[in-house]
Amino acid sequence: MSVTGPSANRAAEEVPGRFRFIDIGVNLTDPVFRGMYRGKRKHDDDLYAVLERSRAAGVKSMIITGGSLHESREALELAKQLGLYATVGCHPTRSKEFDTFKGGPDAYLNALDKLIEDNLKGKGRVVAVGECGLDYDRTHFAPEEVQKKYFRVQLSLAKKHHLPLFLHSRAAHPDFVQILREEGFGDDGGRPVGARGGVVHSFTGSVAEAEEYMSMGFHISVNGCSLKTEDNLIACKAIRPDKIMVETDAPWCSMTSTHASKKHLDALPTELRGLYFSSAVQPEKFVQGKSVKGRNEPAAIGGVAW
Repeated sequence: MSVTGPSANRAAEEVPGRFRFIDIGVNLTDPVFRGMYRGKRKHDDDLYAVLERSRAAGVKSMIITGGSLHESREALELAKQLGLYATVGCHPTRSKEFDTFKGGPDAYLNALDKLIEDNLKGKGRVVAVGECGLDYDRTHFAPEEVQKKYFRVQLSLAKKHHLPLFLHSRAAHPDFVQILREEGFGDDGGRPVGARGGVVHSFTGSVAEAEEYMSMGFHISVNGCSLKTEDNLIACKAIRPDKIMVETDAPWCSMTSTHASKKHLDALPTELRGLYFSSAVQPEKFVQGKSVKGRNEPAAIGGVAW
């Protein structure tokens, strides 16, 4: 995957505007940013335009999420081209890849380990281990026991390389925190065992869960999915300012008119609304320079922050 053009050169430059952001979780390797949807091309590659809109909206930098060994390699390659950052890890819904990998689970873990080791410095470097964790809403992709096993082994990478964790938890809080505690991450984000804390991203949990994460020394990141319901908003209010981060999780987790967040977004000044939520068209009616309906973009980070 390669990127050339003005966006590639200016992505990390100082950006104009009233506010500046770092999107700590964005899936720029997703094919939809190249016009591909479920293997079918619906429009031209418009990643350059997506990056330009994000820059105009004040996005100064981004962390590209790695959700598998293959995707982590792509994320690092793109991060190097754009002067951004990346994570390396295996998402819980893809954790069966450890078992199906040529050479087995040890070879998969070793490959993740080597990828981190080779990219700890310089442009486009690894800044976190993940996305890893547990997802009991989608056990049809990987059973609970498989998820737990390979979540635990990835924690060893954070200890070894002294990196933060980029964490995922869905409908699995008790097992999720139990594993973290058993592996030494229950106090100060795992710093006593060599780790560097981390962030529970795309938070959709309860007030009690938010308080437990913070007590363990972790940050919590919110996006559009974190702000769908009134209960979500109440939980987000419980996150202390020193522990909150923002992300888009683009192309997922868009903010829509049906979400509880709408009443807050309605107060956005017109000038900012245009920057964060540009006019959009259906993929089949794509026009260069417009965003695509249903596809979230890093420019929307300003809406999350608002």
